Amino acid sequence: MAGVEAAFFDLDKTVIAKSSVLAYGRPLYREGLVPRIALIRSVYGQALYRLGGASEARMDRARDSMLSLIRGWEQARVTGVVRDAFEKVVTPIIYAEALALFDEHHRAGRLVFLVSSSPAEIVSHLAEHIGADDYIATRSRVDDDGRYTGELEFYAYGPHKADAIHRMAAARGIDLAGSYAYSDSITDAPMLEVVGHPVAVNPDRDLARLAREREWEIRHFHQPVRLRQRAAAPGAAVGGMVVAAGLGLALRWLRQRPAASGRSA
Repeated sequence: MAGVEAAFFDLDKTVIAKSSVLAYGRPLYREGLVPRIALIRSVYGQALYRLGGASEARMDRARDSMLSLIRGWEQARVTGVVRDAFEKVVTPIIYAEALALFDEHHRAGRLVFLVSSSPAEIVSHLAEHIGADDYIATRSRVDDDGRYTGELEFYAYGPHKADAIHRMAAARGIDLAGSYAYSDSITDAPMLEVVGHPVAVNPDRDLARLAREREWEIRHFHQPVRLRQRAAAPGAAVGGMVVAAGLGLALRWLRQRPAASGRSA
């Protein structure tokens, strides 16, 4: 008997239009957690990514730099910054096309997961707000005082994502052959390879080449949308229908009014 199917979504450049960690750079800087030089380096690193795509060495350097930076930070304080700044820094950069796919997969009875190398503090909050059923993310080790130690419990990157998906599938009875995965980066090739329906989204050069070679589906997302706009859409549509109906009745009444007045005279 086949298990339930699922859809696994990478986060950065797939569900949202930029790096989630970079998006939180300014709020963390304002809180005094990130020095200005680290913010500048993050922007520079993002520019390199856009030009040359991700690579294992580049991702390892970014990981080590981040671990060094957060050592001693209070996890609760970081979680608070993430939640307080979410509406301003993340909701404007969520792709409408990704949200539409979330809905499509849910209607088909599939589970939807976010799978990201970004910190769990960020990914968990985003998953909650955009309707994902669960998530896989990087987890940092925290000491007894609730502060980051500068070490990782789990790094959700490259083949580790694929391993985590296999564990999730075993635990939940997910049929990976009938499932989908979406990513923009060649570093997520292992994740895409574990499902029966891999999809390259806004792919970097290497992933685009691999997708063409293996005849994987390629999609391009272009339309960031605020969650409030999306949530309001059904109500706005109903409101528009009500207004249109009201206008129609008013016009009909105006057209009929002269005839009615003539009969009463």
